[in-house]
This record gives sequence, C-alpha cells and structure tokens, in this order.
Amino acid sequence: MTEPNRRTGTPSGAGIDLEGVGKTYVTDAGNVLALKPTDLKIKPGEFVVLLGPSGCGKTTLLRMLAGLITPTEGVITINGRPLFNERTEQPSRDALGDLGFVFQQATLMPWRSVWRNIALPLETRGVKKAERRERAEQLAAQVGLSDFLDHRPRALSGGMQQRVAIARALAHEPSILLMDEPFGALDAMTRDNMNEMLQKLWMETGKTVVLVTHSISEAVFLADRIVLLSPRPGRVQDIVDVDIARPRTLDTAKQDRFNELVVRLRGQLGEVSA
Repeated sequence: MTEPNRRTGTPSGAGIDLEGVGKTYVTDAGNVLALKPTDLKIKPGEFVVLLGPSGCGKTTLLRMLAGLITPTEGVITINGRPLFNERTEQPSRDALGDLGFVFQQATLMPWRSVWRNIALPLETRGVKKAERRERAEQLAAQVGLSDFLDHRPRALSGGMQQRVAIARALAHEPSILLMDEPFGALDAMTRDNMNEMLQKLWMETGKTVVLVTHSISEAVFLADRIVLLSPRPGRVQDIVDVDIARPRTLDTAKQDRFNELVVRLRGQLGEVSA
C-alpha cells in the first residue's frame, strides 16, 4: 500500500503562513465581521481543504490568500515574503507570481481555443508563441485534453472546461494552487472523476493546494488536512488530519477510516448528510 500522502513528484509548493488574519466588511448597514483573527500554517506541497457552512468565511479567506481581498488585520506570508505591501495594502507582484487561482466557474474566453486559453497567462507575460504552445500541450496532456487543443470552449463539457481552467492556472508554474469550489456545479460522476484527476495532478507536481468545498466526502478524499471553520464570524473550529493512504480511489470511500472521518466532520458541522 502506498504511504499516506506519498507523491510521485518532488514537492515544489510554497509554504503559507497566516498570523492573526481577519476580515471585516464595511457596508451601508454597518460593519460585518466575516473572519475572526486566524492563525494557520500550510506546509510546502500540502493539500489543505477549507470546509464549513455557507457564510463562514471560506471564500473570504481563500480570496485573501489570492491577493484579491485585503485583510482588515494580520499578515499573510508566502515562503516568508509578505503577500501584501504594508504601506500600500496592495499585493506584492513577487508573491502573486507564486499563485494560481481556479474559480467556481471556468471563465474561459469563448473565442479562444483550448490551448490559447491555457496559454493566456504566458501571453500576458510576453512568452513566445512556440513556447506557449509547448507548455499548453504539456498541461493539456496532464489534465487529459490532448485531443481538444484546438477546440473552442463551447465544444467542451463542464468538467472539461474546468480542466482547462486548472491547466490555465498552472501555466505560469505557480507554487500554490487556490481553488474555490471548482467542481460544485458538476454532476456526481464527473465530480468524482475530477477529484481523481486533481489528486493525480497534485501528486505529480507537488504544488501546495488550498481548496474550498461544501462537500465533506470531497474534503476527506482530497486533503492532507481539513481546516474546519465555524459559522460566521468564521474561526478555525478544528484541524483534522486525513490519515488515509494515497493514491485514493473511488473504493477509498468504502474504507472504515474514510467513513469515520466523514461522520466526525458531519457531526461537527451539525449536518444530516454530506
């Protein structure tokens, strides 16, 4: 049996450190505390899942990690470098270069082919076309889309479009992949296939991955550690180690340990079903 969390590639991810990171939104109706001051350390190459009820601050936390939202308080560092400039409160270009982001929707450009969508981050960086195409071909192969390089997004299923979005997020070789419920809109079978593909990709590349999900079973299938957030205002309620060997398959869900973790997390979330 493969050792827990054993990778086939050398871990290449960056470490993430949150110290007292919190967020309060200012609205016309008053201030809304979305996330209480939070401490969290994520190791290089680790797969961490943020899990919690709706409105608990999962996406807020993820978007702060992506530099899309400025924390109200606290410091985020990527490999020891501050993500935000303390003076300007703007994200650092160097730190942003370590990040790739996958949204809930694929948000592909419909007029661009699959390979040109994948290569977009390289095009904006001035990489030559031949090099962009080569990198897009490599990534398309990793996500199982080699036969669709010249197709437009409208010719692809929802799952295939999300594969393109994942490949695009990896095009500039970031150390960290941030994912905001990327498979939430997919049917159950496609979602299972995407989870297996993502696990394989992570094991091959060794990237640090932080993923937000509402699905307990998805969290247990994918994570090294699950960060369980409380209802709003969000805080870290628990951190659960997933001590299940990799690679995990669909049959992993039949294991006693898998179901023990699902039941434990379900109880903590107060849910009736996963």
